[in-house]
Amino acid sequence: MSKIIGLDNLTVEEVNQELNNGAKFVAFLYCFSLGIVTFKRSSSIYFIKAGEGTLKHSIKFTAISIFLGWWGIPWGIIYTVQSFITNFQGGRDMTNQVMSALRQKPVE
Repeated sequence: MSKIIGLDNLTVEEVNQELNNGAKFVAFLYCFSLGIVTFKRSSSIYFIKAGEGTLKHSIKFTAISIFLGWWGIPWGIIYTVQSFITNFQGGRDMTNQVMSALRQKPVE
């Protein structure tokens, strides 16, 4: 699993308390086009505390899509719109996947 942004200096108990209060793990979409190919990617995972908005995190990924994504026809336009909608709806909720991965036992 990649690094989760926003967990700095939080204990497991603090993370669990935040999750109980409504915090979540989210990823944001972005796309970019290079000539005839378009790439759709997901950001790192962000820990969004309860009551914290996602706009400050999503805006840079939305901007990448707006300026670099729509050039590819037809997928650039489609992926740009998908990124825009997903990011302004708060991102893709990854809480269940993150918690599932954390519960798995390490391989010996």
